[in-house]
Amino acid sequence: MIPHKFTYKKTNDGQATLKNTIFTMKTTYTLFLLLLISLAGFAQKADINNFIVKESLLKNSKLAIIAADSLNNPLEKINGTYTFTVSGFTQPVSFHDGVAILPMQLERSAFVYIKHQNDSGTHSKLLYVYKKDGTLNPYAINSMWLILFPALIVFFAFAFRKFILYAVIILVIFIYFNHSNGLSIPTFFETIFDGLKRMF
Repeated sequence: MIPHKFTYKKTNDGQATLKNTIFTMKTTYTLFLLLLISLAGFAQKADINNFIVKESLLKNSKLAIIAADSLNNPLEKINGTYTFTVSGFTQPVSFHDGVAILPMQLERSAFVYIKHQNDSGTHSKLLYVYKKDGTLNPYAINSMWLILFPALIVFFAFAFRKFILYAVIILVIFIYFNHSNGLSIPTFFETIFDGLKRMF
């Protein structure tokens, strides 16, 4: 910073005048810095590191994403547009007071995989949304079940040879159920890999 030259009249209280001038300039400089810091703080968007998924209050077959802290308490300070991936489709989602409504309507029960990425990592949830009488009930599913269930079936198939035919039938039903309810093979593996990344 270029030092300023001060001109002042030399009077009996000249030193006091110089001290007052320096104090006033320091105060102005400090207030200016505080103003810049506060403006930078307002300009930054808050990160979404956790979220809850519920049915929209409008009961229009849409899901609502609620920004939350690590204890699942809603964060009402979240406002603005954030990018989410919903079952493989990336789309901007607008948050108002911590709540955003997904644009897609669910016609029937289905798996929904919601993912958000930011500087602190990937945050995702796999849900089975059960629709009955126009009401949506989302149930969170731990992605490790997608590994454990087929692994247990394969283990029993090798442990008990008579069980091989049943194991194949159960695995085919499992894959068909997942695929017919919106959990495609790419989304299935994406869910597993994201779950493994969170573990390690």
